[in-house]
Amino acid sequence: MLPCPYAKKCGGCSLQNLPYEEQLHLKQAKLIKLLGRYSHVDEIIGMEDPTHYRNKIQAAFRSQSGKVVSGVYQSASRRIVEVESCMLEDECAAPILGTIRKLCVNFKIRPFDLQTGQGFLRHVLIRRGFSSGQIMVVLVTAKGEFKQAGSMTNELIRRHPEITTVVWNTNPTDTPLFLGNESHVLFGEGYITDRLCGLEFRISPRSFYQVNPVQTEILYGKAREFAALTGKETVIDAYCGTGTIGLIMASGAKEVIGVEVNRDAVADAAENAKRNCIANATFTAADAGDFMSEMAERGESADVVITDPPRAGCSGRFLRSLLSLAPARVVYVSCNPETLARDLYTLTKGGYKVRKIQPVDMFPWTGHVETVVLLSRSLNSYF
Repeated sequence: MLPCPYAKKCGGCSLQNLPYEEQLHLKQAKLIKLLGRYSHVDEIIGMEDPTHYRNKIQAAFRSQSGKVVSGVYQSASRRIVEVESCMLEDECAAPILGTIRKLCVNFKIRPFDLQTGQGFLRHVLIRRGFSSGQIMVVLVTAKGEFKQAGSMTNELIRRHPEITTVVWNTNPTDTPLFLGNESHVLFGEGYITDRLCGLEFRISPRSFYQVNPVQTEILYGKAREFAALTGKETVIDAYCGTGTIGLIMASGAKEVIGVEVNRDAVADAAENAKRNCIANATFTAADAGDFMSEMAERGESADVVITDPPRAGCSGRFLRSLLSLAPARVVYVSCNPETLARDLYTLTKGGYKVRKIQPVDMFPWTGHVETVVLLSRSLNSYF
């Protein structure tokens, strides 16, 4: 029997048919096949308890047979699978979503229908700070007046006093994007905070923040170890997002420069630096490839470049700029081993050698795996 009753319909957990230890063996074998030609692949770091690890929950709402239901989009489709509770999601989510379904009925709020374009509530986003316990609820609606916003929020807080902030987000577009650009705070500060690797981070509705905090500590700890900082280095955090990796590196570096094209994320990164009293980290809204190319053209250099790109990996343009800047070490954090293998080919052809490969199982029960790789130009290993 599969651990989850929704496994066959949902499709989100592709490895439900395997015991957890076998999942780790499968991922290890895949990484050796893809990356083993570059260096030894260290043993994948798994979880002691691989359930309820997601601190970010996204639920879609719809009407079905006269009742309000919520669930997840079926893999590779826009069909909603009704889910009462998920074995991957933080356990705070199910009761809150259950209450919101009831409140939709009580306040006569209709779920949005993608086919007809009728209705109002599209999605609900829930985020919980793993160490802080703070909970954010984001009500994502179609365009229009939310007349019941105040009364619904008051009732939601009355039933769930553990919620620390509620945000109303408007998404008028017919796209797969979960959140729209316009948000209004209905209760609390409009963000939550959490601690990661000894630092405090602000998490707003649109902030990128790793969904598995237990394994993120391990992942970023390995990245910091691979960077081998002595206090003298200039570090570039490319694709820096809200600055998590760069700020974690800052105590061991001379200077950290975070580069991110998303201006909202850069604002969050600057706020996170201020929140943690970190003065040697600055953040710039720019394309990381352009930024490094311009540094190289000015004759400037960096000792370490850390890159944590999206699943598509690094663009050819970015890799060329990295090679032109020629840092002594590159720490590559990847969420996609296929694009990682492609990019390592380019970097090794450009004069780098892979020194370390460490997989971390961030997403148990799925086929996804995160990997930290150390590359350097030096003939002598740092390890």
